[in-house]
Amino acid sequence: MKKSNFVTIATTVAAVVAVGMFFYLAHISRATSYLSDNPKNCINCHVMNSQYATWQHSAHARVAKCVDCHLPAGHGLATYTAKALDGLRHAWAFTLNEFGQRIVISENGKKRVQDNCIRCHSTIAATLISNRDRFHDFTNSQVNTDSYCWNCHRDTPHGQVRNLASTPYNLDVRELK
Repeated sequence: MKKSNFVTIATTVAAVVAVGMFFYLAHISRATSYLSDNPKNCINCHVMNSQYATWQHSAHARVAKCVDCHLPAGHGLATYTAKALDGLRHAWAFTLNEFGQRIVISENGKKRVQDNCIRCHSTIAATLISNRDRFHDFTNSQVNTDSYCWNCHRDTPHGQVRNLASTPYNLDVRELK
């Protein structure tokens, strides 16, 4: 067999194996499910079960899905870019076991959630922001007037659950009817 034929065959086999592995990994990771806004997709891996279970019991469950708070508003390029980057970060952390018992939102994620709090609650947020000088003690160095909404609204919408082990049925989320 000529050397050029061997290289062609080896390259073709390697390409077929790589494409096959890609489709296999996409299938077992349910990758296409993440293109929708269904909250159940956030628990494809059990890591987010605590967040899903506590969200189900919150007032937000009736009016907002995970993507409404955690991704940029709208369904354009920014939304899918953020979704892809978060997905890659989550996949990396899950695959390499680099997450702790307590799931912590990224700095970029914090900004998106804050922007969405203000967007959905624009009337009250505008009033609070315009009156913050009246309601904060600026002589107290520990008061942060540029804090996040959840610094006061700690239990919205995920309750007081702060780790994977604290939600009942964590590995088998019970659906609310």
